Amino acid sequence: MRIWVFGDDIDTDAIIPGRYLTIYDPKELAMHAFEGTRDAFRTDVREGDIIVAGRNFGCGSSREHAPLALRGAGVRLIVARSFARIFYRNAINTGILPVVCPDIGDIGEKSRIAVHPEAGYVEADGVQYRIEPVPAFLRKIVDAGGLVPYAREIEEVETCTGSRQ
Repeated sequence: MRIWVFGDDIDTDAIIPGRYLTIYDPKELAMHAFEGTRDAFRTDVREGDIIVAGRNFGCGSSREHAPLALRGAGVRLIVARSFARIFYRNAINTGILPVVCPDIGDIGEKSRIAVHPEAGYVEADGVQYRIEPVPAFLRKIVDAGGLVPYAREIEEVETCTGSRQ
C-alpha cells in the first residue's frame, strides 16, 4: 500500500481531465487519473493505495467520473481534512470511503497509516488523529462496492424474504 499526498483544493478536473468525460469504464478512466497534474499516479498507483489530502478535496464539478477514476485505479480510501460535499457523496456511491480528519498532521508518502473508522481515528507514524464518524449505513454502501451494488443486495434480500427491510 502506498500513500499519495495531495494539498488543498484538488478539483475534479485535476483528478480526471474534462476531455475524458465520455468514458464511463472505471479502469479506462484510471489510465487518465491526475493526467497533466501528477502523471506518476496513473502509472504507479496500485490496488489498495490511499490518498491523503488537505481541505476541499474533490471541489469543482459534480461529475461522478472523478471518484470512478480513483476506484478504477484501486483507491478505496481517501483521508482528507475536508471534502467537497458532492465529491464526498459520489465517492461513497462508487465504493470509496472518504474519511474526514480535520487535524491530520504532516503525512508524507513514506508514512505508515492505519485507518480505524469504527474506533474513530487514523494512526499515522504512531500518532492518532480523530476522524469524523462515518455512519454505518454509508459504510455498508462502501462495503458493497457502491450504491448500485448495495441496492442490488437489498433487492435480493427483499426477493428472498418476500418483505421490505
